[in-house]
Amino acid sequence: MTFPVVGMVGGGQLARMTHEAGIPLGIRFKLLSDTPQDSAAQVVSDVVIGDHRDLDTLRDFARGCDVITFDHEHVPVEHLRALEADGIPVRPGPDALMHAQDKGVMRARLDAIGVPCPRHRIVRDPADVAAFAAEGVPEGAEGDGFPVVLKTVRGGYDGKGVWVVDSVTEAEAPFRAGVPVLAEEKVDYVRELAANVVRSPHGQAVAYPVVESQQVDGVCDTVIAPAPDLDESLALKAEELALRIAKELDVVGHLAVELFQTHDGRILVNELAMRPHNSGHWTQDGAITSQFANHVRAVLDLPLGDPRPRARWTVMVNVLGGDYPDMYSAYLHCMARDPKLKIHMYGKDVKPGRKVGHVNTYGDDLDEVLERARHAAGYLKGTITE
Repeated sequence: MTFPVVGMVGGGQLARMTHEAGIPLGIRFKLLSDTPQDSAAQVVSDVVIGDHRDLDTLRDFARGCDVITFDHEHVPVEHLRALEADGIPVRPGPDALMHAQDKGVMRARLDAIGVPCPRHRIVRDPADVAAFAAEGVPEGAEGDGFPVVLKTVRGGYDGKGVWVVDSVTEAEAPFRAGVPVLAEEKVDYVRELAANVVRSPHGQAVAYPVVESQQVDGVCDTVIAPAPDLDESLALKAEELALRIAKELDVVGHLAVELFQTHDGRILVNELAMRPHNSGHWTQDGAITSQFANHVRAVLDLPLGDPRPRARWTVMVNVLGGDYPDMYSAYLHCMARDPKLKIHMYGKDVKPGRKVGHVNTYGDDLDEVLERARHAAGYLKGTITE
């Protein structure tokens, strides 16, 4: 029997960890990477260095692959349609992926299928931003409707391409990028949640427990699985919503639905990601089948694995680069202090604020599990020294 070859476009840490999940299954990977130093390029044996925006490069790369998938959403959809015309399965497909590439398209589609979202619309210029802000002021109330959230419809991630503006003057910056700008109300929320689901081509789907995602400066810092004190009915509603979005948009593979939990008991969709996601990293050690393993299964149309948690609580904390580049020397302390700690490093050069790894902890006491994860991440970064 010949085992299939998965072609992974993008050489980041998501590709690295997806490749790792495929190894026990005997799945072979071929990687299209920007440089030989990229995270996944260090560990995958079959690496092609090239530009994912070039159709000829993509076509050459796709030869010998049984399916194409991604660790980012930036491949032009017209190129993906060309690959499909060549007979290469692309998962998720271009019709789905366009909703993760363009926030304006995503919002319009979610509106059409009745998914609850923050109030929003495309704006033309700073004056139009002011008009949008004023539209949110209740009749008879005072104020100008600011602050407002502005997002470039393409290219943003980890807080990039997102502005919270308090005036017309501050609203000028987003328009300098030369791409359409989406205005959204600034939601007064209790916390951010994420619902992670995986769907296969024949329609099988699984849902992981809804998690709480804590952000620092627009970057995911801590994920708690499951989300503490989340009403069971609201958790079920979030899972069902994510599964419905995956079906309606015909997503194949992993889908992360980032959510706001509001003070009045609603959930609103913030963002979509059609690939393994930071809010699902806890599944590597905390779920029976990880998001990465289920993504591999889905794109190959294999039966999906059990998404249930292994422990009462699992916590993931990202390890960001700081002023302490020699993280390996910190292993002695971290591993001796917590033998159950799971460290996942990405092979990246340490730069301030850069995601270079994450840690997972699990157990029955949430406060203890949180403390262990935060201590380990802080010690690896160098902000904790004892």
